[in-house]
Amino acid sequence: MRAPSHNARVPAAPPSEDADETLMLRYAGGDMGAFDTLYERHELAVWRFVFRSVKVQAVADDLLQDVWFAVARSAGSYEARAKFRTWLFTLAHNRLVDHVRTAKNHTSLDTSDEDERSLADTLVADSGYGPVRQLQSREQATALIAAVEQLPQEQREAFLLQAEGDLSVQEIAETTGVHFETAKSRLRYARASLRQHLKEFA
Repeated sequence: MRAPSHNARVPAAPPSEDADETLMLRYAGGDMGAFDTLYERHELAVWRFVFRSVKVQAVADDLLQDVWFAVARSAGSYEARAKFRTWLFTLAHNRLVDHVRTAKNHTSLDTSDEDERSLADTLVADSGYGPVRQLQSREQATALIAAVEQLPQEQREAFLLQAEGDLSVQEIAETTGVHFETAKSRLRYARASLRQHLKEFA
């Protein structure tokens, strides 16, 4: 299992047409190829979510491996009651909670153009929260990254779960263990704050 480079391009989805949940059940039955497909599909999304939360590449690499080890350990008890992606990001959320409880200080790393644009490109308008304009220049992307880092932890996590994890509001609520309205409120405040920080680019 290899942690991805922070400026790597998102790989194309593998040719398998099987749903994630089917692949996880196949892996639980001993199909190692199914695990490889799941890893290829989701590794960078999980890594970016973790990295944007801890802001240190080496720590993000370690946490990513912890998450996928947790996937492997949990295979025998896995049940397809929710989307695999929701379950996967719940594991990532729980690992982050454990990390934050013990971690002290983190130092931000510089981000590359590719990494900045990756997050910027996820800022597509959500019908429930109003438009957040996609950003084009390095200056705008850098401002976006800085604004995300300034969000309160709970708002930042909710935003990143949507932006990097492509989770719905309901899935964010399930992942973080809060009510739907709480998750919706966190996203609303996060987006309002980002719009305020980026208003000079409007």
